[in-house]
Amino acid sequence: MTAELNLAAADLGAESGRVIHGHFQSDHLTINEIHRFRNQSVLLNKYLYWDFLNLFYNITQGLRKMSLTNDDLHGVAVDTWGVDYGLLDSLGHLLANPVSYRDHRTDNILPAVFDRVNEQEFYRRTGIQVMPINTSCQLTALLNEHSVQLAAAEDLLFMPGLFSYFLSGVKANDATIASTSQLYDPKGGMWALDLVENLGLPARLFKPVVRPGTVLGELTAFVDGLFAAAKVVAVGGHDTASAVAAVPTQQEDFIYISCGTWSLVGTELRGPILSEEARTLNFSNEVGVEDTIRFLKNVMGLWLLQECRRSWERAGKSYDYSELMTEGMKAEAWRTLLNPDDQLFLNPVDMPSAIAEYAKRTEQPVPETVGEYVRCILDSLALKYWWVIERIQELTGVDYDFIHIVGGGTQNEFLMQLTADVTGQAVVAGPIEATAIGNILMQVQALGSISDLAHLRQVVRNSFDVKKYQPGDLPQEIKEIKRRFVELNR
Repeated sequence: MTAELNLAAADLGAESGRVIHGHFQSDHLTINEIHRFRNQSVLLNKYLYWDFLNLFYNITQGLRKMSLTNDDLHGVAVDTWGVDYGLLDSLGHLLANPVSYRDHRTDNILPAVFDRVNEQEFYRRTGIQVMPINTSCQLTALLNEHSVQLAAAEDLLFMPGLFSYFLSGVKANDATIASTSQLYDPKGGMWALDLVENLGLPARLFKPVVRPGTVLGELTAFVDGLFAAAKVVAVGGHDTASAVAAVPTQQEDFIYISCGTWSLVGTELRGPILSEEARTLNFSNEVGVEDTIRFLKNVMGLWLLQECRRSWERAGKSYDYSELMTEGMKAEAWRTLLNPDDQLFLNPVDMPSAIAEYAKRTEQPVPETVGEYVRCILDSLALKYWWVIERIQELTGVDYDFIHIVGGGTQNEFLMQLTADVTGQAVVAGPIEATAIGNILMQVQALGSISDLAHLRQVVRNSFDVKKYQPGDLPQEIKEIKRRFVELNR
């Protein structure tokens, strides 16, 4: 019999954060959302910041709420999005609120970065796709604009490590989050300090990383002495690493899509693929739990739909997601296609206007109704998933049988069915809360009640249901539709 454990996952995304209680017993996990809060970036002067203090406050509020119904807490861990960080001075004080990866300071930074480190060398060493949001680019922008802040810094902690530090007093970055930076060597399992120095960055900021599943220390007494015996654990701090850990597969070779604000489309490998073809196709080799590699491509994801919804709400028209799906299903299919990863969509002032601009630029019909915008986005996401999966099969030489989709996006049944239809592969959707589940079960493993990743995934299968979608019929002109989409991705 395994131990009975109560655990807390603080799972932070770009739109919201949650504190989730997990109860583990006899290889079965139940979860319950305790506290949900908004994650709102703040524009101050010319920079877009995360409100770190408010996020930390809400994590502690979630733990306090948990204390009302649970006497014991055995572990707590934090997972977040990648690439963003905070800097600490020699006394451990936070020098400034972390800047959001959607800030415009890196819009034109890539030439300056590649002046210092050759693009091919970056990929050969780190295996990370070129994106202006990468930590390497953010730090180069900081060096150019506020070098005094870097000079005052003693430690760099990515967002999960930053929260964990203020929970435990222990400074540490786990390998999954470090690998998103474009400054980490996944083959050597260490920082690529020569690249750091070539960029002109202080090497002292990059301390040794820890493995996912490392107990950092005790939960400090900020919660009025509650849960004094709880351990703070470094899990798969990058939310995708935690989500992929919770994919309920029994196969060694599988495709996953972690579907939310971003869609991470990839497969799990035992070593990175650092070929020139992989670099040209802009794939990433991010570290997973148990020394795996998440070979994946970042796709802009449901961010496009979220931002459209926000724009319509500002205009006085509020829609819930079920209403949007109903409108989308009524609209003409394949009318307007877009490349979700076009730079235009990273952080526009108004997403519907950006989509309209893209349609005009690519000589396609401009969406006119809410349904046409929704359909345009979802058709394009399904096509992008198909395109990425085709490239993964080429690069790995593996033919995959079906697609595991996890995360909040699995609630979008329209997108799940579209993905099955367009790819021609069955979709296994769920669990919805894969990130929190992976976070919690990595804590269980750290505390000794799960033996390995295969055991962890067995617990997921024991505990959570999935939904299957079979491919349906496609229009005769699907080859032409795919050809049009491929042209947009060149």
